[in-house]
Amino acid sequence: MVPVGCGVFVVLNLAPLLVLAVPPIETQPEQVHISYPGLPGSMEVTWTTLAETEGSTVEYGLQGGRLFEMTAKGNATLFVDGGSERRKMYIHRVTLTDLRPASVYVYHCGSEAGWSDVFSFTALNESVSWSPRFAIYGDMGNENPQSLARLQKETQVGMYDVILHVGDFAYDMDEDNGRIGDEFMRQIQSIAAYVPYMTCPGNHESAYNFSNYRNRFSMPGNTEGLWYSWNVGSAHIISLSTEIYFFLDYGLDLVFKQYEWLKKDLEEANRPENRAERPWIITMGHRPMYCSNNDKDDCTKFESYVRLGRNDTKPPAPGLEELLYLYGVDLELWAHEHTYERLWPVYGYKVFNGSLERPYLNPKAPVHIITGSAGCREKHDTFVPNPRDWSAFRNTDYGYTRMQVLNNTHLYLEQVSDEQDGKVIDSIWVVKEKHGFSAWF
Repeated sequence: MVPVGCGVFVVLNLAPLLVLAVPPIETQPEQVHISYPGLPGSMEVTWTTLAETEGSTVEYGLQGGRLFEMTAKGNATLFVDGGSERRKMYIHRVTLTDLRPASVYVYHCGSEAGWSDVFSFTALNESVSWSPRFAIYGDMGNENPQSLARLQKETQVGMYDVILHVGDFAYDMDEDNGRIGDEFMRQIQSIAAYVPYMTCPGNHESAYNFSNYRNRFSMPGNTEGLWYSWNVGSAHIISLSTEIYFFLDYGLDLVFKQYEWLKKDLEEANRPENRAERPWIITMGHRPMYCSNNDKDDCTKFESYVRLGRNDTKPPAPGLEELLYLYGVDLELWAHEHTYERLWPVYGYKVFNGSLERPYLNPKAPVHIITGSAGCREKHDTFVPNPRDWSAFRNTDYGYTRMQVLNNTHLYLEQVSDEQDGKVIDSIWVVKEKHGFSAWF
């Protein structure tokens, strides 16, 4: 009892307050992201719920029009993480079709059991004369995602039309029975719910046969995002798996399947009418063929598996460098090394600059960019002190790459340092008056 005066006492209940924990609403949509399915006038919306729901729905409409006047339905697939808890989650996919090119749409997704926040996206411009703008990076983690805040803001102010994430997500998506993957997908929602988030697998996705990668993302084609291609503006973009050369337990046949698919895709892209319409061929794959890092990775070796293939398999596994060269690939984007490195035009370990004064004017071999410094718990990599002749510029700052495919002849690349407050620390114009194999001569 506590006296309050005049002989009056009050009894205080000093028992500890009981705070009841509110369980999460497992039917609530989260981890919303969009991707381009490869069909004109379309966009795919993907999200996760932690419990099964009745239906997978996107309600959407043109910005400035009636909100949610259109509805599209899709389906959900059960994904069971391979960890000890065998956690279940439901991955929902809905494809929006007949979108008006270059128009802004407002949308939310979910079901009567819960709806997401409201997001917006711009339907891809289908014109081959359009000049799309990209942010490109790999190796971004849930911990120490150094470049994330700047990318979030730049995406939301409309600086990018597409994101290319060149492998290695979350570090790692399978950890803590998939919870690190959940958290990472929530972190990138503020980017990936607004612009197509296009991906390729890296070595940090390898657990349980890349199951977190294959289930969480929705890419064109029918390989669960291992390899695919798509068109945007005057570019044909090819996403590849370099990891099939290193995780042979998941099937040596994947190396041959990808190689045969890639050859056919390049043949189709090089048909005269197709190459005239989309002259730029750009590849993205996680592990580079070349690098000057000081870590004994595959790219530090002349006998790189990605570049030359593997002779220790039966039959020998073909590498990628010669094939990409023979079909006149213009630009090759890589990550894996936690640094930025730009190469001179290179083939077979030799430099093939356009000229001494203007090396990227009509280069005589593909241009390589390694951009794996977005930020993760493994921090930076280091470089050898004396690189080979093909190394043109290198930097260890956290950051990412911007690219714009301006027209049939001009492509612009620049590297942003997040450590230097967004300063552009490297930039080049690649100028090609001719594309294809004949451009090398």
